[in-house]
Amino acid sequence: MSNPVYLALDLPQLDAAKALCEQVKGHIGGVKLGLEFFCAHGHHGVHEIAHCGLPIFLDLKLHDIPNTVAGAMQSIHVLEPAIVTIHASGGRAMMEDAKAAAGEDCKVVAVTMLTSLDERDLERTGVGGTPHDHVMRLADLAQDAGLDGIVCSGQEIASVHDRWKDGFFVVPGLRPGGKATADQKRVVTPRRARDDGASVLVIGRPISRADDPLAAAKQIEETL
Repeated sequence: MSNPVYLALDLPQLDAAKALCEQVKGHIGGVKLGLEFFCAHGHHGVHEIAHCGLPIFLDLKLHDIPNTVAGAMQSIHVLEPAIVTIHASGGRAMMEDAKAAAGEDCKVVAVTMLTSLDERDLERTGVGGTPHDHVMRLADLAQDAGLDGIVCSGQEIASVHDRWKDGFFVVPGLRPGGKATADQKRVVTPRRARDDGASVLVIGRPISRADDPLAAAKQIEETL
């Protein structure tokens, strides 16, 4: 992959999302469309963004019983996504069925721990151990289930990459300055994540909310 940056294009207005994609498409490698975008614009919105000519990453974080998740995966075949996310916490059977139902050229990756969570949040939900421990457990489960890879923060990517050499790893919550902002708690810089083994770098607000999105995208690209 020549440019690992996928722009998180979760804008409420479809026209604005299309315009931003066209503006920066020469300096990103793909587009991530999340739950907010999909709920607002559905299949039509995905088809419209696909006109930009970039790979589409559907970050839907599917999490339900195995049969339901498999059905959801089949329903998005027509969108031809390059990547789709599911939740590793859905269990091995759910992950196996999701992968079996995915399109031939679609990578299925499991979300381990959201970058908006930290150790205290884990404790409150009854999960013991550190974020690192939790991510590694779920990464092992995803690998055993036959998935292509996982989603994790840049703080765990080096350890996961050491254990899963041929995995496909998506890292969100990236900040060019490396400092936590807004609802993101466990962040690193795009350069560090890439050096540690990230396959895809998901970057949203540092580009989409920049005064000059094109300049911001170019600047991030230059650091890689």
